[in-house]
Amino acid sequence: MATKNNTLKLVMASTLAISLTACGAAGTGSKTTTTATATASGGSTTDVKKQENVTITFQNIYPDPTDPKNGMLKKIVNDYQTKNPNIKVELDSLNTDQQKLKLKTQAASKEVPDITIVNPSAQMKPFVDAGLFAPLNDMVEQNGLKDTFQNGILDFYTFNKNIYALPDGNNIGLVYYNKDLFKQASVEVPKTFEEMVAAVKTLKGKGIQPMAIGEKDSWTGSFLFMNVLLRTNGGPGFLQAVVDGKKTFQDPAFTDAVSSFQDLIQAGAFQEGATSFDYNAGENLFKTGKAAMYFMGSWATGGIETSSVNGKVGVFKFPTVKGKGNPDEFMLAPGSGFAISANSKHLKETKDFLNYFMLNYPKEAFSVKGAVGVAQKVEGDFKAAGYSDMAMEVLGMFKQVKGGDLAFDNTMNPGTAQGHLTSIQNIFVQKKDAGDVAKEHQTAYETNKK
Repeated sequence: MATKNNTLKLVMASTLAISLTACGAAGTGSKTTTTATATASGGSTTDVKKQENVTITFQNIYPDPTDPKNGMLKKIVNDYQTKNPNIKVELDSLNTDQQKLKLKTQAASKEVPDITIVNPSAQMKPFVDAGLFAPLNDMVEQNGLKDTFQNGILDFYTFNKNIYALPDGNNIGLVYYNKDLFKQASVEVPKTFEEMVAAVKTLKGKGIQPMAIGEKDSWTGSFLFMNVLLRTNGGPGFLQAVVDGKKTFQDPAFTDAVSSFQDLIQAGAFQEGATSFDYNAGENLFKTGKAAMYFMGSWATGGIETSSVNGKVGVFKFPTVKGKGNPDEFMLAPGSGFAISANSKHLKETKDFLNYFMLNYPKEAFSVKGAVGVAQKVEGDFKAAGYSDMAMEVLGMFKQVKGGDLAFDNTMNPGTAQGHLTSIQNIFVQKKDAGDVAKEHQTAYETNKK
């Protein structure tokens, strides 16, 4: 499978090649019918083409109008509709957790939208096994589309040699921080997790919200927790070791991660009622200068860069925990992918549109300063284009990646992943014994493994 460490390293190493690919335009997505009409001379005919009106439903996770990718999405769609007036692209924009839930409901009734969003590897597999997605091999060979993607990234969306989705990103997890708020509280960038907890307490004491999170969307807390586990395990591969039968969730590496994560929560790191803030609301606390730190994938760079805190933000690698781990090993985040319904009534037109969308994606993302961490190669000089020092710092971090882990729900089966997400979300509300949390995870795994 695509989650092997050598593939991860290949994918992240290829992220460094954030340069050079041409972006083009696909052909029209219109369906035509032709009738022959006899002329008065009786010899020649005139082709009369009638284009069929087609509506393509496009489910996506760009609902936030302050996110530059929201505007980019609409621009590409509008440009395509202008060139293909018989095609209407109907957007269904949802936050990540809403979209996941809606897709599960749609999948159960086999009413998947023409284009939808799915996460890689383990999260995709049930949909692929159910035959809900169309293979895209023929499409990615058109107009050199396959060559626009970084080496190895499509492996995370490939099953039995068929590509079933095209990713929007290839990212790493890091900590954004507000330099002004750090200075106001006389806090230095933490080099260890213990220093991070101490910084949280200092910021809290100065009346400054230490960290922001949108834990209503439970993957956000999981993503942060998994970076703690990456450290306490001393490196990547804890979940794979569980799958291989070499470790259980009751291993000290896991219980140490739970205890450390709860130390951060109990220190008052996150805003009151964190589990009632969705992803966008949590991120907006940071983007409006109301929180000093924000742990997230590097895809957040573009939105932060176009916010009111632009110019005040720096980034740092997630630190060691109890002296363990390597900060150059990151949470790796192959992005969500665009998949096409196998039952689409307009399969050809939908493929033509998605081909056009992906060919134009890197160019348009670059123009709205949203190209940090895209899955495709990007043409252009980031610095000359006005990308911030913070964005350049993030790009520099990609060059230092020495490996890492995928998110929990991209690695484990859906039942175990849901048990994990619920368990981690619960410790935002009430402190729990680390051993009990570990037992919850082990029970979920034993119950759901095949």
